[in-house]
Amino acid sequence: MLFEPGHRVEVRVNQITESATGRRVSLQDVAAAADGKRFVYVGEEHDNPDAHRWQALVIGELVRRGRNVVVGFEMYQRPKQQYLNAWTLGQLSEEEFLTQSDWKGQWGFAWDLYRPIFIFAKENRLRLVALNIPRDWVRTMSRQGWDALPPEAKDNLPTPYMDNKEHFELFSALVGGHAGGSVEGMYRGQVLWDEAMADSALRYFENAYVPKNTVFVVIAGNGHLMYEQGINYRIERRTGENGITVITRSIPEGQEKAEVTRAVGDFVIGTREPKRSGQ
Repeated sequence: MLFEPGHRVEVRVNQITESATGRRVSLQDVAAAADGKRFVYVGEEHDNPDAHRWQALVIGELVRRGRNVVVGFEMYQRPKQQYLNAWTLGQLSEEEFLTQSDWKGQWGFAWDLYRPIFIFAKENRLRLVALNIPRDWVRTMSRQGWDALPPEAKDNLPTPYMDNKEHFELFSALVGGHAGGSVEGMYRGQVLWDEAMADSALRYFENAYVPKNTVFVVIAGNGHLMYEQGINYRIERRTGENGITVITRSIPEGQEKAEVTRAVGDFVIGTREPKRSGQ
């Protein structure tokens, strides 16, 4: 069971906890755990700058360990791939990149939150991959199901696997408060979303020259990665490969620790909860 009581571990601000043991570990330990793995999944709360700082640190540590790092972003849809390529190659200024890639239209959160990751990627010539798909495909899947998707979508996506009961349990808990029927529709959209982003990552290995020491870092919301039930589950189901999942967990001001279930990820990083409007 995903939420089995009694299997909890303590997380502290600005510390990394290994979920299986409860030990405090280092970035070097996280990178070492990824040896021999093709995928590292690093989650976020989208509006938390501390989470993005840690994402950049994980990427940096993998580079220092000698891995050929590729970074995939939930934030961009596949048609914007050319601009990610141009950014890595130094062909666009920051202003040109934001305008031509339509950052504001692609993503609803401030560029400054993600800027450290993109700057590090550009400075180190890291390949970047747009993981996401057009929003109207997800909306159609939610409202009408797979059969209603346009031919273009079906031609470019795997048929989503819908029978993961643990994932449905997790999703239902995360969106609690909605009527039963709407949860099922929303769940269809979530599954397509996760399946598509997993597919985008796997396509990279199929379509590009990939050195043997390559690690693909997936940057996505925690909800797409928690309990290894999202993008990570979809990739493992198709390839048989497990990766390393790192979840960021925000801790409110005035508190220094929190508890999470051990199964939430391989590693959990305690971050400082940002001040939000109304706080």
